[in-house]
Amino acid sequence: MIGAIIIFLPVIYFLASSKKLHFEREIVSEFQVDEGTVDEKQDKKDSIKNENHPNSILSLINKNFEGSDFKAGNVLVSGNLYTRYFISYKSDGLSISGIMSVPEGEGPFPVLILNHGYIAPEIYTNGRGLRREQDYFAKNGYAVIHPDYRGYALSDPDPETGDEQGLAYSGYVSDAVNLVLALQESGLDHLNLGKIGMLGHSMGGGVTMNALISRPDLFDAAVLLAPVSSDYQKNFLRWRKDSLDDEELEILEREIGDTDDENNFSAFSSAFYFDRINAPIMIHQGTADKDVPVEWSRETRDRLEESGKEVIYFEYPGEPHEFASAWPTVMERTLYFFDKNLK
Repeated sequence: MIGAIIIFLPVIYFLASSKKLHFEREIVSEFQVDEGTVDEKQDKKDSIKNENHPNSILSLINKNFEGSDFKAGNVLVSGNLYTRYFISYKSDGLSISGIMSVPEGEGPFPVLILNHGYIAPEIYTNGRGLRREQDYFAKNGYAVIHPDYRGYALSDPDPETGDEQGLAYSGYVSDAVNLVLALQESGLDHLNLGKIGMLGHSMGGGVTMNALISRPDLFDAAVLLAPVSSDYQKNFLRWRKDSLDDEELEILEREIGDTDDENNFSAFSSAFYFDRINAPIMIHQGTADKDVPVEWSRETRDRLEESGKEVIYFEYPGEPHEFASAWPTVMERTLYFFDKNLK
């Protein structure tokens, strides 16, 4: 079985490497920045409102993250080129559950942290999100760790807020960052903790962007699959506002101001803090996505470019939110990108 891994991985890497110039030509030829359509958000950074809110991105930047007590528990699946474990760790004192898939062999293996999108907590089960991606990257030589987030599966709820997600996804961002700190404390020698990548889908894309901003020293590369907007108000108006009753909305507007005023959400919008990101980023977006409008990913790409960041962007005509026929291509491109930056 080990011999199969040694043969398989270089073949995949060679195939991806041989297409490097094709990918780069495609990026340049297909996706030009539409000058004049990009908001001047970076220029407004000095006037950010609500930066002192406890869920603001600045609060995450200034936070003393506390991740510890990483444990690999029961073996859930073995064979098929990797072993899948139930895992747990402490994040801000909360017990967080998750899944870890480790390739066969001695390692050390580069680490990928996968941040899932929104799934109703009442139907979510341990490691449910991004199952295809977990399997794919574990088979291709990565230790893949998928946190459930607080309030999901067997994770503790957040007793203080009652809102595990928080504005700017602050609770989930803490769980993603604290996972890395817990891994560093663990001393697991079969993991290469000097090479850590992160992938996020949908809401998990927002979690990923804010993790890169909060602790830019921890991450070496990131991939966003159909990510939520880097302008947090757009996410709030699309998904959260209608879920609040009148009293909840009144309380929130006492905290941050009128929710119809985009300026009141600037402190929760990653676009204002892209200057802090160090890791190269790849974005994949389908044009037929009914959850995340394609314009959101184009705006995020443009804002990253304006901030001088390394960003590679792919668009897939007719593809839905979780991709369909294009999924193998999305994975091939993503694997090449992670191999280039993490191996």
